Amino acid sequence: MPKLGVNIDHVATLREARRIDYPDPIEAAAIVEKAGADAIVVHLREDRRHIKDEDVRLLRKKVRTKLNLEMSINKDIVKIAKRIRPDQSTLVPERRQELTTEGGLDVVSNFKRVKKVVDDLKKSGIIVSLFIDPDPRQIKAASQIGAEAIEIHTGEYANSRSKKEREKHLYLIKEAAELASGYKLDVYAGHGLNYENVKAIARIKEIRELNIGHSIISKAVFVGLAEAVKQMKRLIRS
Repeated sequence: MPKLGVNIDHVATLREARRIDYPDPIEAAAIVEKAGADAIVVHLREDRRHIKDEDVRLLRKKVRTKLNLEMSINKDIVKIAKRIRPDQSTLVPERRQELTTEGGLDVVSNFKRVKKVVDDLKKSGIIVSLFIDPDPRQIKAASQIGAEAIEIHTGEYANSRSKKEREKHLYLIKEAAELASGYKLDVYAGHGLNYENVKAIARIKEIRELNIGHSIISKAVFVGLAEAVKQMKRLIRS
């Protein structure tokens, strides 16, 4: 059964909507962990649109499971990661104008630059994962670059408009997970996963962790944060 990492970025999004000090992502992380989450995920974006540096610093002190810091390969963000030392850093592509991360990191085209960041983070004792599309070329590059894990981008699967299209993307994810496992990479998955589509991804035996944020925080509006996490855990188990 895959573990569950809960992304709490959108707790900070609510806070920043009014530029006040609540809801507090640190408090959210404690609730999420108590409800059974296996990791806390936050994305420290270059524009600091939700999670702030101080949030990450405090989370490093408070998180008792695993702190997974999503981040670009920007040198200033890398410096922060090396100073705070999360348990894991997940390297993602980032564009200022996007609403959320759009697609996986192009490791093939940015091999040297990504490798430098991977090596730098690993020297600080941080496990490095690469957020990539289910593309054999990207998976091979991730292995060659020295990453310990990959997170398969499930956005195309989640956004599929027909059963046939969804089955096609599910097949690609399964193939990618099997290939990555063959390269001895730990395999995670995430992006766009929700209470309706998560089961098929959770059944893929090579996937060790699912990272889910927006759908859980959205469900929490109606049922509470702890119950939203518990419901997702039950779906993954089933």
